[in-house]
Amino acid sequence: MKEKITAFIDGLILYDYILFGGSFFLFLLFLILALVLHKKTNIASFFALLSFLVLFVVPTYGYIELHNYLFKNSTKILSQKRLQFCDAIVIKGTLSNDSKLDFIECKITADVHKVSKNKYKNYIYQFKTIKKMSILKEDILKGETITFKILVEPFTYSKDYNISIGAKCR
Repeated sequence: MKEKITAFIDGLILYDYILFGGSFFLFLLFLILALVLHKKTNIASFFALLSFLVLFVVPTYGYIELHNYLFKNSTKILSQKRLQFCDAIVIKGTLSNDSKLDFIECKITADVHKVSKNKYKNYIYQFKTIKKMSILKEDILKGETITFKILVEPFTYSKDYNISIGAKCR
């Protein structure tokens, strides 16, 4: 857990610090307003509730939306092939940098899910991966599209499966 927190803090950029600082400033401002207006209970309660919402919701939602905007990318599967003589799947695809920034690195992840004829089971299977593999690509310029190949091994599942690909860049 300590490693994940350290990695998160090391991955923060200037915009994240501005977002977190601004939300903390708004938290303090609304909390001070609630204390100043303590005689008007309804308004004070509203500002107290609003301050804690700003403290917890704005940094979380803002961080996610900020990174989706700044590091926008798209992935596409070109081909997937199950190998005959070893237990593996080869996935070829492309990654496009759709943002206005150059990417330092991108972690491309392929997830393999079960498939069922029942639509409710398919929805649940999206969250339970059979196998997950990731690769790291570095130095992707803005507007550039690169091709990649991921080898998912060992893969011994014999029934129907579905593959999804995603990338997290910074």
